[in-house]
Amino acid sequence: MDRRGFLKASSMLGVGSVVGASALLAACSGGEKQTPLREPGTYYVPELPDKAIDGKELKIGLVGCGGRGNGAIQDTLAAANNIKVVALGDVFPERVENVRNNLKNKYQQEVPAENCFVGFDAYKKVIDSGIDMVILTTPPNFRPEHFQYATQKGKHSFMEKPIAVDPKGYRTVMAAAKQAKAKNLSVITGIQRRHERCYVEAFKLIQDGIIGEITGGNVYWNQSMLWYKNREQGWSDMEWMIRDWVNWKWLSGDHIVEQHVHNIDVFLWMSGLKIAKATGFGSRHRRITGDQYDNFSIDFEMENGVHLHSMCRQINGCSSNVSEFIQGTKGSWNSATREIKDLQGNVIWKYDDEKAKAEFKQHNPYILEHVDWVNHIRKGEGYEEASDCAVSCLAAIMGRESAYKGSTITWDEISKSNLDLMPEKLEMGPVDMTAPNYQIQTPGK
Repeated sequence: MDRRGFLKASSMLGVGSVVGASALLAACSGGEKQTPLREPGTYYVPELPDKAIDGKELKIGLVGCGGRGNGAIQDTLAAANNIKVVALGDVFPERVENVRNNLKNKYQQEVPAENCFVGFDAYKKVIDSGIDMVILTTPPNFRPEHFQYATQKGKHSFMEKPIAVDPKGYRTVMAAAKQAKAKNLSVITGIQRRHERCYVEAFKLIQDGIIGEITGGNVYWNQSMLWYKNREQGWSDMEWMIRDWVNWKWLSGDHIVEQHVHNIDVFLWMSGLKIAKATGFGSRHRRITGDQYDNFSIDFEMENGVHLHSMCRQINGCSSNVSEFIQGTKGSWNSATREIKDLQGNVIWKYDDEKAKAEFKQHNPYILEHVDWVNHIRKGEGYEEASDCAVSCLAAIMGRESAYKGSTITWDEISKSNLDLMPEKLEMGPVDMTAPNYQIQTPGK
């Protein structure tokens, strides 16, 4: 029987376990052994039980009470027992009240009125309210400063991605991450694919060498247009931009940073490669508010010469694709199909959903990342994911700036850049929105 026929017959007989498939392939190839991409023990693999271990009560605060913050606090409560929400903060009082009411009605947890804070400095008041852990889910540009303060105060942090929108923010996060590690703090970020069962299983196999050395990849986040907020009467410039934050690059980093960072991070995580430079382009066709692009196409070149193609788009009426593909010398992995194939196109591994359902009850990666967070805290095992996430964010920033400028940008240039998107004044009121401030970028200028 030839190799293809042997694999097909084995599949029909149910020989589908990872170990079995590896052994069979080794036999078919004359006993060739897999060479690990990275040696075991040199990379992190999360434990993903259905729920975090029990322990003493942990007091938690939430900074940023919008939709993501409301979701993240519920994810934590679903991930672990004995979690008490004690403080809330946002720049808009109605958002604080919304989360407060939801916690009271759904979880019978009442946050005292004196622990509900409003304003640009609310994050300090939440962090200083006697909490053990904090969720940071404001618009992304505020994340570095909030994380820095939480780390200084010795608090465990969960940060929604992205955690930086410019090089200054990247450097702030990297410095705070070193402090968090020194203080044995647990820091998890919103790159939840690193906590998703199917991705983690594929990651382990790729590190074991199942697809060989990485030779390239493609990552995508193509979808319809996201939400936007038309300006309402009585809103100042600052209030409108913050309520419409996902459409303004100073707040979100543009959608290549705010959203597509997920896919870029997957490639960097799976491959272990480091980016050397980026050449990209993008454009704006149909966006209604803000100063961002509708689409980006970036060619990332790694330090070893391998190329990654990154593509993202938010335009109605176009084809959608949110996935990652990685090619190796022995095969490839495709997140869309959850399969690993050899160079002849044979499926040599596929994530077993039915097996996973039989072994586990919890499959939501948004909850599992909080399970991992609480487990590290209760075990007293410091772990920081911030530096990995910051590198992926800077890669996305690098691609954005390359598209904006129409020029190739190196890692050294972007990491040392003095680009700082934070306005000089943070207050509700008028903002100088004339050119060149908040202007749509034109490549070549």
